[in-house]
Amino acid sequence: MQNPTQLPFYVSYMSIDKVHWFLDLFDELGIKVWIDGGWGVDALLGECTRTHQDLDIIISWEDSAVLTEALFARGFVDIYTDDRKDRNFVMGHQSHGKIDFHVVELTADGGAIYGPGEIDWIITQSELNAVGFIGGREVRCLSVDYQVRSHAGYTLQDTDFADLRALQERYGVALLPTQIKEKQ
Repeated sequence: MQNPTQLPFYVSYMSIDKVHWFLDLFDELGIKVWIDGGWGVDALLGECTRTHQDLDIIISWEDSAVLTEALFARGFVDIYTDDRKDRNFVMGHQSHGKIDFHVVELTADGGAIYGPGEIDWIITQSELNAVGFIGGREVRCLSVDYQVRSHAGYTLQDTDFADLRALQERYGVALLPTQIKEKQ
């Protein structure tokens, strides 16, 4: 990785067109990526429900190396974050926005491990087998159950509460008491 930078102009919003640019790049490179985070929720909902700061992805170690090389070649830079690790880092570009990598080790049973040997967050095969839509385009994403499970154990932001509420309203999924924010 190059030296991380923290420049203010990497805060542009992640539009549907920018997501499609990344999807085209993933296809061009022949890599497998799962859409996670806010866009992952919106993919499950089949519509853009809010403004997004970045594109969160789950990607294997091998494909991560291919993608970072391709992004550096296209003018992306490593963006400084307080929680940067080899398994979790952000790259950015003035025109294309920020992409947040969550690097996993794929397992023989079709699942994945995020942070192997460190946090050992297990993602099951069924959680990786979800499909959603962004701007009418089919994408791999994480299941509704995974989205609910992964929104626990940290302080949720308003966008997290809104994402969870939208999943509950659409899919009837049960939420933990800590995942419900009373409307004000």
